This record gives sequence, structure tokens and C-alpha cells, in this order.
Amino acid sequence: MTKLPSSLQKLINELSKLPGIGPKTAQRLAFYLLKLDGIDINNLSQSIAQIKSGIVFCSVCHNMGESDPCLTCTDVKRDRSIVCVVEEPLDAQAIDKSGQFNGVFHVLGGVLNPLEGIGPENLEVESLLLRVASNELRVKEVIIATNPSLEGETTAMHLQKIIKAQSPSVKITRIARGLPMGGDLEYADEITLNRAMEGRREY
Repeated sequence: MTKLPSSLQKLINELSKLPGIGPKTAQRLAFYLLKLDGIDINNLSQSIAQIKSGIVFCSVCHNMGESDPCLTCTDVKRDRSIVCVVEEPLDAQAIDKSGQFNGVFHVLGGVLNPLEGIGPENLEVESLLLRVASNELRVKEVIIATNPSLEGETTAMHLQKIIKAQSPSVKITRIARGLPMGGDLEYADEITLNRAMEGRREY
């Protein structure tokens, strides 16, 4: 039986550890990389090597960036009185790309999941409460933008409860849920339809 060179097999093994990459896909990627010229391979390997040293997590909002505080937190044009709470950095990026939000973010670093042992102490909840209570920031609204999963909804309810208990004057909102463009009503689940009906507005 023909064996792959050990260096190639090691690369396949490492690629297969990535999320969504199975052994077959890892093998295809490895053979693709094998065909690249030296310059492209060097650029790729340098980018991977620098990802840890070049990226830091903001001590204020816990989003990823190249400086601490991050560019969003230091942007004087942003409205610091509105804080959008998201699960992960990519969620903040998606909302920012929409161009409809000009406040600041707070990245939790996940969601509550008792089955996996993830409680409030494992997330950036305490720092969120400190930001909301800060007299300097004068937070008027907290937008909870966790995902529409069971864990996301549980996290949203927990945040709403503890923020309201600590800062009763702060407005707490949840991003609207509804039907995606091009979606069919017959395939929508009950929760999505309920959210769509709740979020209806006058023409």
C-alpha cells in the first residue's frame, strides 16, 4: 500500500482539525497547497503565523483588533450611549457592515450553555454590567443581538433581567426577528413566524 509522505500526511491531519473540514476535504486542500508556488505558500504560512501576534482582544468591548482599545472603541464619531451586545466578533462585524448601527459593541465570547458548563462567569457579562453602570459612558440603550437559538434566547433573557435590575433607566431592546428575503411562509418555523408578527409595522 502506497503511503503519503509524512510531511503531507501531517498537513492533512492538521487541516482536518479545522471546523467543517473532514479528511477528504483536508486531503484536497493539502494537494492544492502542494501545487502552489513558493511565494504563495510563504505568504499563507506568514499570515497564519502572525494571526496570534497581530491580533489582540480589546479590553473594553472584547472584540478583536490590532490595538487595545480597538478602533471602534476609540472612534469619536460613534455613539457610546448605545451598546450592542453580540456573541462573537464576527457578529459585530456583520452588524457593522449593515451601515445601520453607529453605537459601540460588547462581545460576550459565547452564550450561556449549562449542559456544557458555560455560565455567566465564563462570559464577558460582568464587564458589560460595569460599562452600563459607568457614569462616564451614560449608556441609554443596550441592544441584545444574540442568535435566535435556545442558548441565544436564554442568554438574552438573562442579560435583560440583570441589566434591568442594576440599571432600571436603561432601555433594553432585542434585534427584530422575521422572515428572510426570498423565504416561503410554509417553510418557516413557529418561532420565526411569531417574531415576524410581533415585529410587524405599518406601511
